[in-house]
Order: sequence, then C-alpha cells, then structure tokens
Amino acid sequence: MKAPSPSQAPVTLRPKRRSWWPLLVILLAVGGYGGVQWLLSPLDANDTRLRELEVLPGWGASRIAVALAAEGLIREAGLFSLYLRVVGLDTAIGEGLYDLSPAMSTPELARTLAAGGRPRLVRVTIPEGFRIIDVAERLAEAGLADVETFMALFTAPGDLAPEWLPEGATLEGYLFPATYDIPVRSTPEAVVAMMVRRFQQELTGEVRQALAAQGFSVHDWVILASIVQSEAGADAEMPIIAGVFRNRLDIGMPLQADPTVAYGFGKRMPELDVLAGDLRRDHPWNTYTRVGLPKGPISNPGRPALLSVLNPQRENAQGERYLFFLHGRNREFRPNLTLEEHNRDVQQFLR
Repeated sequence: MKAPSPSQAPVTLRPKRRSWWPLLVILLAVGGYGGVQWLLSPLDANDTRLRELEVLPGWGASRIAVALAAEGLIREAGLFSLYLRVVGLDTAIGEGLYDLSPAMSTPELARTLAAGGRPRLVRVTIPEGFRIIDVAERLAEAGLADVETFMALFTAPGDLAPEWLPEGATLEGYLFPATYDIPVRSTPEAVVAMMVRRFQQELTGEVRQALAAQGFSVHDWVILASIVQSEAGADAEMPIIAGVFRNRLDIGMPLQADPTVAYGFGKRMPELDVLAGDLRRDHPWNTYTRVGLPKGPISNPGRPALLSVLNPQRENAQGERYLFFLHGRNREFRPNLTLEEHNRDVQQFLR
C-alpha cells in the first residue's frame, strides 16, 4: 500500500478561536469615539456595591473575563479579555480575592486586578492551654493540613525551631494561643512559622531583661508558665500559683503538679488515676517523683501565665511565703502557707 502523497495527507481540523478584533474594528468604525467610550465605561455607574471575586491559580485573561461577566461586572467577556491583551495586562493578574463593582470602568477594573488581590483567609483560634495535639487537630479542622503533618512538624521542627529550643525538644509551649487569620493556601511550614513568630513577639526587651535578672532560660520560663496555665482556674490566680512553684523551686521542694503527671502519661486530668498509683510512677514529667522542672512544657501558655512567672505573688500581706494551694469543690481558690493549713482546707473544701 502506497503512502499518501503530501497533497493527499489527512487534514487535521482545529477548532476556530473566536476573534474579537473584527467586533472592535466595527465599534471603532461605526461608533468612533463614542464606541470606545462605551467599551471602556462602567457597566452601571450607579451600582457601587462591591462584589468579591476570587481569581484562582492558573487563570488567564479569558477565564478572568468570564468570571467578571458572570458576576455582572462587565458587558462582554471577550472584549474585556481583548482589552487586557491590548494594554499588556493579560499576564499581570495573580490569584487572590478582589473587591470590584459594576461602577468601575474597564481601565479601573484592569488596574485593580493588576494591583494584586488579597489571599483568602481562614480564621483559627488557639485557646490558652492547648497541647500540641489539640493545636494540630484545630488546624486540621480548618483544612490547612492533616493532623499527622502538623504533629510531625511540632515534634521535629528542624529549621522551624527557635534558637533557644533545646536539642530534641518539641514545639510544645511555643505555639502561641491567639486568633490567626491564615491564608488558605499556606503550607503547613508557613502556618507553624507564623505561630512561633507570634510567640517571639512576647519576648520583648523588657521580658528578656527580666529573664536574665531572675536566672531563667526561655525554655524554663515556658515550662513553668505551662504548668501555671494548666493549674489555674482563672488568670487572677496565676501570680500566686507561680509564687508557690517558685518558692518550692527555691527550697528544693517537689512541685507536685498533677497536670505534669497526666501529661507524661499522655492523659488528660480527668484520666489521672491517683488510686492506681499514677503519682508514684516515675517519668520525666512527674513532679512528684522528681525535684525541679519537668522535661518540657505541658501546654501552650498564654500571656497571663507567662507574665505571672516573672511577676509572682510569693507572699501574703504579712510577708509569709505560700507553699500550697488547692481548688475546692466549687472551684474556690485556697492558697496556704503550711502543710497543716493545706490539709485543713482539703478537709473543709474537698471532702
């Protein structure tokens, strides 16, 4: 069988692209200046209500023009797309959110789009006292990445770790509790970096001076603040709780903070089983079996807890040092000076 000659070669038919040049020429020829003005004028000069338009990654001039027409912002998608090409802005428009109205002229719309949009944000609130697993779950609920991805970054932060973080430590304590407006297309690394930077804002010059004067490293400061955060029922209690723990540290007395024991077992406080001997089972966070601070923070403390560690209320009005405290059945807060007083309050407010 003979191969087809060039003149007999099959012809591939390509779909014709619609050209708007003829229409533009007709407008110019028939309407002249008036036609151009009509083309460039607002669709509705009286409608100033803003519409939010989202330009997605990969959208070109034609797709953007179609979206504008669908939102009732322009007369004709093809003409607007052609205008962008004529003025050289067809490749200048990036992804993002844009506030546009039908009262904008074609040049105004084009300039606004070329100026760049704002990112779509998701608002995420991290409460004080959240553990890293809680933070990971909250971020995952917002659709920013899955829990496993965030936990991998929290437990092995690598380049995301602040300079004061000890080797092998996690980011527990350094994911600052706050409300974050996060671009939905952020990488998990960018989200974590944002939260660590927010913590670093708490390290003011005044705070650094106080840490140095009081002999605290940043890490020890955060560890103690995380315990205060977990023990306190209200911000007003935090200075006294911090005072109790600092007084105990000064005399080599175990902190005996139940939340540290629960954390080391991966439990929540209601799961702590005192009768089964949890308080006696040693681990690096058990402040009953070990003197001093535990291995690391047990939660992510907020500003009141952090500041209470640097400004503790160690004494009562008579200058006597607090060494004990408890929360009663009705959450009443009872600081005590001696074990005898503490045991008396246990009988009165807990039994």
